[in-house]
Amino acid sequence: MSSIGRSRTTGKRSDRQRLVQRLDRIFSKYIRLRDMIPETTLFRCISCGQVKPISQADCGHYINRSHMMTRFSEVNCNAQCKQCNRFDEGNMSGYRYGLIKKYGERQVQYLESLKTEYRKYEPFELEALCDHYNKKIAEELKKRGLKISCLTK
Repeated sequence: MSSIGRSRTTGKRSDRQRLVQRLDRIFSKYIRLRDMIPETTLFRCISCGQVKPISQADCGHYINRSHMMTRFSEVNCNAQCKQCNRFDEGNMSGYRYGLIKKYGERQVQYLESLKTEYRKYEPFELEALCDHYNKKIAEELKKRGLKISCLTK
């Protein structure tokens, strides 16, 4: 396992790294809920366009998660089927096409320009983002009349 985010002396994950992982889980739930087709528990994959049950969705990142500047960008992250995300190396050409359809060419070019920018979140920022996205999840669930378990059924 990588030593990034670990203490040099103890080998334990830092508080910051634990917060990043927590935010990853929360943010992923929000993105998958946000991208569900209204009045269903289905989604359309950003990369291949197939409609599948939300339980088969990942939170796919157009620009890799290692780039903190875009890791929690709502434009960079979209519901993506597990096949595209895990086995087709993200189906990047399809993903780019889907992003252009959803957000427009300019927004995608701007997103791509952020790839080289550096961003380090402070723990208080990560905590605030966790709170923010937990609230957005609650709003989505209430609006759709669903429970969080819909993401795994």
